[in-house]
Amino acid sequence: MTEPGLEEMLELIWTMKEDADKVEKDLLIKKMKLPGAENMLKTLTQEDFVKITNTKVEFTNKGMTDARLIIRRHRLAERLLNDVLAVKEDTMDSSACKFEHFLDEEVTASICTLLGHPVSCPHGKAIPPGECCEKANKDIRPVVMPLTELKSGDRAKISYIVTRYHERLDRLSSMGLLPGVQIRLHQRQPTYVIQMGETQIALDTAIARDIYVRLV
Repeated sequence: MTEPGLEEMLELIWTMKEDADKVEKDLLIKKMKLPGAENMLKTLTQEDFVKITNTKVEFTNKGMTDARLIIRRHRLAERLLNDVLAVKEDTMDSSACKFEHFLDEEVTASICTLLGHPVSCPHGKAIPPGECCEKANKDIRPVVMPLTELKSGDRAKISYIVTRYHERLDRLSSMGLLPGVQIRLHQRQPTYVIQMGETQIALDTAIARDIYVRLV
């Protein structure tokens, strides 16, 4: 699929299903916010990307495969823009929308490998894994990763902290969370709780994503 508008609609269907597991036709068209949204949905139906049962929009196998690749490209683009290029959050999504259309499968895999095969985007949404991720999982986990990618019970050492907010960095420093400090992830839900010596510290997802660690 090469039509950006159709790709955006597949992407929207995916994200709506993540939130509600049910996509109503009228709500989809309303959320699309592009001229000709109804015709786009008709095209996706005619080309066997989606099917409509009563008022419910569902992926076909073909549509699910394409949407999965689109979501993967978009969320990896967000990670690249956020983690490496430090693009501001208020422009990150729109930049990723433009950038993702230039990514082919080989470049997408290269970006994924560069980023250490991340499992979630900067907003905490899951990134569908690719073949490169499956291979990496069989070989070795990334050396340096965001704290959010640790498993409960993992022990790690803080490598560096990346944040645009000085007050956030000051807060982390005041708690003793500095490069070189060893931690253990105690729990992931409902908030991230880490053990540092005899002290437990709760961190929300936005802050935990800023802390990059190395497994020990």
